[in-house]
This record gives sequence, C-alpha cells and structure tokens, in this order.
Amino acid sequence: MGRRGKKKGRPISGWLVLDKPVGMGSTEAVSKIKWLFQAEKAGHAGTLDPLASGMLPIALGEATKTVPYVQDGAKIYRFIVAWGEERSTDDLEGPVTKSSDERPAEADVRALLPKYTGIIMQTPPQFSAIKIAGERAYDLARDGEPVDIPAREVEIGRLDLVEHAADHTIFEVECGKGTYVRSLARDMGRDLGCFGHIAELRRIEVEPFTQEDFVTIAELEAARFGERGDEEPDTADDASDAPDLPVDFTAIDALLVDTSAALDCLPQIAISDDAATKIRLGNPVIIRGRDAPVEAEEACATARGKLVAIGAIEQGMFKPKRVFAG
Repeated sequence: MGRRGKKKGRPISGWLVLDKPVGMGSTEAVSKIKWLFQAEKAGHAGTLDPLASGMLPIALGEATKTVPYVQDGAKIYRFIVAWGEERSTDDLEGPVTKSSDERPAEADVRALLPKYTGIIMQTPPQFSAIKIAGERAYDLARDGEPVDIPAREVEIGRLDLVEHAADHTIFEVECGKGTYVRSLARDMGRDLGCFGHIAELRRIEVEPFTQEDFVTIAELEAARFGERGDEEPDTADDASDAPDLPVDFTAIDALLVDTSAALDCLPQIAISDDAATKIRLGNPVIIRGRDAPVEAEEACATARGKLVAIGAIEQGMFKPKRVFAG
C-alpha cells in the first residue's frame, strides 16, 4: 500500500502582521499562522523573543521573497527597564548577576538619552543569536562558556522617556536593524550605576507596517473557524496537518496585507500586461512614461496594481531580478 503524499498547502500570498502574545516563540508563531492559512510557504521578518509581545510580520507564499525589505525597515519598541538588577539574559528570564540599592532620578535618566541616540556602538547580549566562530552565542552561554561578542554599529533614531517611577522607567525607541533593546537596558543601567534589565518589551512597528495592521491569534481563529472551534493538531509544522474539511478561507484571507506593501520603499513602475508577460519570462523591457526613472538600483514593477517583479533600471530599461507569480 503506497504512502499517502503530503498536501503542499495553498499557494496563498501576502503579509500577516501578527500581534504576537508573550510566551510564544517566533518559529511557533509562523507554524501556527501557516497552519491556520493552510499555506504552502511561510516565514517571518525579524525574530521576537518569547518574553516580548507585539509586531511579528509573517510572510506567506510569494511575500517570502520580500522579507529582506521588511527586515531592513525601522522598528519601534515600547519597553520597561527595571532598575537595581542586571541579569544574565538582560531580561526576566535569566538569574540576577549584579544588584544595587541605588535608583536613578528622572533627570539622570533623561540626561543619558543623547548618548544612546544616533549611530552608536553596541555589544549584543550574551544570550543572543549572534554567531561566534560558527556557534550561536546563546548556545555558548548556556554551556557556561565565556562569550566575547564584539561591539558593532547600530542606529537609534530616537529614544524617548515615556514615564519614570522609583524602580523602573518606560521608554520608546525607534531603531534600525540589529539593535538589541536588552543591550540598551543593560548599558543604561551600568552608566547610571544601578544596573538594569528589561522587564517588559513590546514591538509596536516594523516599517512599513503600523499598529493599524495588527491581527491577533483570536481574530485569526474566529475568521478561520467561526463557531466551529476546530482544534489545532499537536504538530502544526506544515499545512499537511490541516483537517480534511471543506473550508471557506474568505474571511481569514481578508486579514492579509498585499505582498507589494513591503516594497513601498522602492520606486514603483506601472507596466502593461504584455510587458509583465515578458518580465515573468525573465526578459528586460523598456520603461515608458514621462515620469519613469532612467536609472535605479532597485525598483518594483506592477501591472494593474499587481506585483510583477523587483529589478534594476538601467538606461531606461527594466531588468528583472526577482519575479512574482501572477
């Protein structure tokens, strides 16, 4: 008796801007979303720690080709730094490694903010995904090995003090790719002489998405199942675990953001249907129109509002680099 082949899943494409709850890992979240949509392919644009909540953009289908553009986008976090303790993980998960009875005055905290604004040098946490000689830093740290992580440049667009109390301060930061908010808490605590760690962390924006795009797990389950209350199987790592039931995906598919939204940062070129056909075959086309750019390292070609390709424009000709299914 032959083995039953695994279902490949639906070729659904778009971005799901998940409001990830505390306690759920990023990989677990992607698996959950892939199962709910019975999607053929899924991935996320930027890990969010299990203890953190908020925006986790998840790409389905063709949208996975646009993940790098979202990963490079600016991010905004709202976070609480608890003063008086430094921890091994720079958040609530790890044990206390240093402590102090000192607590900073609000004026002292405000005076420190300019030091952490602009392009700064930052050392990632010991428990991070940074690779050291081919090994993840968190694996080395868990084994008790000393981890020498070199400092690197990161960009902080702004760092605002939202609210200050005796034992904690609430901040909001807008930062670029590679910034560790846990490192901010650790370093500010050291500068203030009182130590500190992240007590709460929430990502509220990942460019180009905003809080208006947020969708919760509860909203997804309601759209997918309505009053049926179907249960997710024990293993939801691929679409083959979905139940063999007729499903209307109209409501849940409506929660997706169009794939092209991730490419708002690129010049947009409108092309004809004939040009779209040529591009999808890998052929360059001449860009027409008075406002069309003559040169561009990267641009986005669309036909009738639908994404066709990402490519370069050289001497008035669009040359496709990455093509999207029609």
